[in-house]
Amino acid sequence: MVEIDILQVKAEVEDAFARYEAALVNNDVATLEALFHDDGRTIRYGGGENLYGMDAIRQFRRARSPAGLERTLAQTVITTYGRDFAVASTLFRRENAPGRIGRQQQSWVRFPQGWRVVAAHVSVIADEGVA
Repeated sequence: MVEIDILQVKAEVEDAFARYEAALVNNDVATLEALFHDDGRTIRYGGGENLYGMDAIRQFRRARSPAGLERTLAQTVITTYGRDFAVASTLFRRENAPGRIGRQQQSWVRFPQGWRVVAAHVSVIADEGVA
């Protein structure tokens, strides 16, 4: 039976998620790249792009404008399954996108070098009273 939310494991993923969020809003591309699994099977579906493989993710990150990345998170849920897998889900809002709410979901896996995102999805929808 898989243990859900082992306290130590959950704390590790929460820390990795917090490092990712800080890197995202500060456009720390090196940290963002380091927190994704460096593999051709890593996927990131974004607001306007479908990125297959770490090379495509790197290209996107390095070309992205650093302006307007600040955001406020809401309803963040991080759930761990066993000691080596987790899912992080959050809603976000940006001042430069009134009336819109973003959704982000990441699958994290523990590798020898630490926790890494292996799949991510980001989308934005109309904010109609969602949390």
